[in-house]
Amino acid sequence: MSQSFRLKDQPVSERPRERLVAQGADALSHAELIAILLRTGLKGANAVDIGRELLLKFGTLQSLAQASVEDLRSVKGIGRDKAATLMAAFALARKMAEDLQRESPVLDNPENVVRLLREKNLMKKVETLQVLLLNTRRRLIRVVEITDGTLDTILVHPREVFKAAIAANAAAVVLVHNHPSGDPTPSEADIKVTRDLIRAGQLLKIEVLDHVIIGHATPERPKDFASLRELGYFYQ
Repeated sequence: MSQSFRLKDQPVSERPRERLVAQGADALSHAELIAILLRTGLKGANAVDIGRELLLKFGTLQSLAQASVEDLRSVKGIGRDKAATLMAAFALARKMAEDLQRESPVLDNPENVVRLLREKNLMKKVETLQVLLLNTRRRLIRVVEITDGTLDTILVHPREVFKAAIAANAAAVVLVHNHPSGDPTPSEADIKVTRDLIRAGQLLKIEVLDHVIIGHATPERPKDFASLRELGYFYQ
């Protein structure tokens, strides 16, 4: 006869909540972080195993974050309340990213740009061009989404980009788009569009600081983004 297994039956060093307090959230796996959200009220089930099953079913955190209540409840051990808890956690993460955007950070390097927009872009299933409008101190005025493309192609005209920049009295812009494939390597079209927009910005006295492409990190490619300025595609 099988015995029920609960998190409190584990050694303290192996309990996710205790490990988070002792070692910090970064020491926990995705499944263990999910387990902390799920553990209350679970009977005869290992919350970490349920977390692993969720990740196995949906493949990535991005897909899990997009799951509906019905999708989540298809996993054994996940009822309506547990599904709502998970959806609330992902919604809070998105709202936190939006709050960071409103705090007008300095965006003078690609790392800060990606930190601002990473979560939002992970949710996108098609390429979307976003233009970060900056003041003279390189602080964010606002983010403008210019166009949605097909799965892997964006078509954009300079007037669409700079109309918003002129209206906001922006001194500079940073271009950002996502690659749903996960590989942030710029395409020939990305390079051409970037150079066209640099030239247009020079005529309008609005500097194009960078074009950042957001993808996904892998063991072979630890950076989840590419900066066309860092790659040498900007004129000096």
